[in-house]
Amino acid sequence: MTVSNDHHAVKSWLEERVHQIQPPLKFSVMAGGKSNLTYRIDDSSGRRWILRRPPLHGVIPSAHDMAREHRIISSLLASGVPVPETIGYEPDESLIGAPFFVMEYVDGHVLRHPDAAMEALSEEARRNVGTSMVRALHALHAVRPNSVGLGDLSRKDQYLARQLRAWGRQLDDVEGSLGTRIRLLRKVRDRLADSIPVQQQNSIVHGDYRLDNVIISYGGEVRAVLDWELSTLGDPLADVATLAVYWSDPDDSFFPLPTATVASGFQKREQVVESYMGNSSLDFSRFPYYLAFASWRLGVILEGVLRRYDAGAYPEAGKEEWEWLRQSVPKLGELALDHLRSD
Repeated sequence: MTVSNDHHAVKSWLEERVHQIQPPLKFSVMAGGKSNLTYRIDDSSGRRWILRRPPLHGVIPSAHDMAREHRIISSLLASGVPVPETIGYEPDESLIGAPFFVMEYVDGHVLRHPDAAMEALSEEARRNVGTSMVRALHALHAVRPNSVGLGDLSRKDQYLARQLRAWGRQLDDVEGSLGTRIRLLRKVRDRLADSIPVQQQNSIVHGDYRLDNVIISYGGEVRAVLDWELSTLGDPLADVATLAVYWSDPDDSFFPLPTATVASGFQKREQVVESYMGNSSLDFSRFPYYLAFASWRLGVILEGVLRRYDAGAYPEAGKEEWEWLRQSVPKLGELALDHLRSD
């Protein structure tokens, strides 16, 4: 069941929380992610909101927890971290077939492809994007979890070990034709588990910090950070590594996913990492390990997306995109091993 089939229920829900909504409401699916589903709601006066709900197939409670994501965004509203204003959370699945939450629509650009970035932003604005993303990430990592009511969000220590166990469980349930890719990812997991660095700091980590999970202004500034479904308490260097793994350079041997950062004007990956390092007291000597971890975890995430695709979760998607993902998973596994050799 989809939101568009239950727009009357959503309309009534919104009217109880937002004043002077002007019907009729228009519902549209937002393109992008392959996990939680995102819908835009427009009223006739031009006001807009965003509704988030779990995917239609392959729901993982820990990764598709609407209450948790709503809580995190709401808690960060006054923290200095750019996030959308939340409207409310609905746990009752009878309304649209799943829990959901609604937040304000933030105007700006979600940049996924180089052509879109070239069209939307000037070269100067594109140069500013990396600096602004690092600034927002520093702001997040500077927040004390207890000060915003998130001190009990999760355990604070052993972040990498927890992540290896949690994502590794997804590999243990897979059989059959996916075996070659899974064996490689299991091998990387075991190597990672043998040499976990000491966690230097406890921070709120986003968990999936990348260019297409932020809204960018015309000047290249981060207006809002989105998609907090993987956020927890843990090691801030993992966020930096995640940003680096997603941030492709034009001369990279392969791109794990399509990304706007290969367009001219964007800073190079090394510059983005050095920008974070320049304002951090953390020791980056074992950063290759974190790059290995982030590469491995992205491979596991993409493997899960492929499994949902094979189960029929994305019937509208073209085959070319999925072949890209199938090729990316083993390449990410090999990239992780390369990083571990440098650690």
